[in-house]
Amino acid sequence: MEKFLQKAKEASRVFTSLSGAKKNDILKEMAEALRDNVTDLLKANSLDMQIGIENSLPVALLDRLFLDEKRIDAMAVAVEEIAALKEPVGRMLDGWVTEDGLKIEKVSIPIGVIGIIYESRPNVTSDAAALCFKSSNVCVFKGGKEAEHSNKAIAEVLQTVLERNGLPKELISLIPDSSREGVNQLIKMDKYVDLIIPRGGEGLIRHVSQNATVSVVKHDKGQCHTYIDKDAKFDDAIKIAINAKVQRPGVCNAMETLLVDKVIAKEILPQLKEAFDAAHTELKGCEDTRLIIEVATATEEDFDTEYLANILNIRVVEGVEGAIEHIIRFGSGHSEAIITENISTAEAFLKSIDASAVYVNASTRFTDGDAFGFGAEVGISTNKLHARGPMGIESLTTYKYLVKGQGDIKKD
Repeated sequence: MEKFLQKAKEASRVFTSLSGAKKNDILKEMAEALRDNVTDLLKANSLDMQIGIENSLPVALLDRLFLDEKRIDAMAVAVEEIAALKEPVGRMLDGWVTEDGLKIEKVSIPIGVIGIIYESRPNVTSDAAALCFKSSNVCVFKGGKEAEHSNKAIAEVLQTVLERNGLPKELISLIPDSSREGVNQLIKMDKYVDLIIPRGGEGLIRHVSQNATVSVVKHDKGQCHTYIDKDAKFDDAIKIAINAKVQRPGVCNAMETLLVDKVIAKEILPQLKEAFDAAHTELKGCEDTRLIIEVATATEEDFDTEYLANILNIRVVEGVEGAIEHIIRFGSGHSEAIITENISTAEAFLKSIDASAVYVNASTRFTDGDAFGFGAEVGISTNKLHARGPMGIESLTTYKYLVKGQGDIKKD
């Protein structure tokens, strides 16, 4: 592992002589290579899907794992969109002259070597590799065992393009030991690795956060809520709630708990149940909910569970303050939404909720790099430092100060 990471660190030096235009040309070549190798990629993915079915992977995880021609083309399009973004490295973020006459410039630079630990989704391999390459970072991957063949095939396609352009394949690579021990080694290699981004289940995030000596940006669980206020438009509320839960239940920005104002509960809950029943959603509710509609009991543990499946908790609350109290207790800092036509209520919600994305009259499903106009993302950060929310290329840069003088010395 140490020799592997040492090579990765050494490879990062090539970026100092690689222009933004050249990087973009290589990214476009990578996109075409993904399309040209679709048969091999589908074959590798088919093997992962077969193993996943044999191992009884949940339907939501199988959906995240699955690739077809359309999804591979979407991966290629994402790489092309990243190539079209503005160059993130070398930007002058600020500049000034001090009283002593020193000229100071604050300039964006790459972070260095970024370790990305993730599960299920093979498209993360190409998305994250392209974002790291665009921002002049080396990326080392540890994908989930369930996507082992898919990730390896995608990485090999990208590495072939690198080598064809005279660049070291270590700029984009999978760690040699993908076992738990391998992960434990990776997250402690702060001599070579500058940042770890873990994406996965609550257990993985906790383990990395508690054991890493490398800096960590967490892609924590998506314990997302939608609150329907007494001043909501019912049609909008039902449409948004269905989208937030049902469109793709297995993703981190899907709603896990629906909060309903007590004032409108008797009127709207039967309508919501009808809509969710049509979508085959398994519903669980608090005691007040179960007095109005027939659903299973939602326990305190349920309210703290990220299902990543078509299962939804419902809780009746005492207005916006009740919703805020629930979210403060159970939220993970990912994405929260309020449905209301009352501007004052919306503003109170926006100011009180501490999450990476807070919505008014919109689905939490929009917390996504592409939806935010970033082209793609390496994760949704629930950290407050250094990045928060969808992490695009700007989140993969840091900065340094360039200080220029004329024989200046400090006198006091």
